[in-house]
Amino acid sequence: MNRAKNKEKNILDGSGLKIGIVVSLFNDDITMKMLDGALSCLAENKVKKENIKIVFAPGAFEIPLFCQKLAKTKKYDALVALGCVIKGDTDHYYYIAGEASRGVMEVGLKYDIPIGFGIITVNNLKQASERAGAENNKGREATIATLMSIKTFQK
Repeated sequence: MNRAKNKEKNILDGSGLKIGIVVSLFNDDITMKMLDGALSCLAENKVKKENIKIVFAPGAFEIPLFCQKLAKTKKYDALVALGCVIKGDTDHYYYIAGEASRGVMEVGLKYDIPIGFGIITVNNLKQASERAGAENNKGREATIATLMSIKTFQK
């Protein structure tokens, strides 16, 4: 299914929504582009700037804790988790990617809140750049998934 890959706009009227975004500062040259994609998607769906909370986590491993802190407040209709884990020469990549994924899922299930999963796991910087570009922005795609989840739950 390539629906999330396209340039879907107006998934829903998000003017009353409150969205939290957690962004990893590690690999910020990538994650800031993903954040731009997420914010542009929210704007296209009429989510007001003042209803968007952006928090910065040190790295992907810390994203679940930051998501949990936002979810616990019960102020947000949904969250978006954005990060970038690039494979290196050791197994560290597998632990970080796996625990970040598991942690985000656990927060969503525990607090019954949709979380758009935009933590990319790639082999190199070139792949990361491709996934943060204008044509294939995973921050945008994670936000589309979040908005689609909200729309489904509203029905």
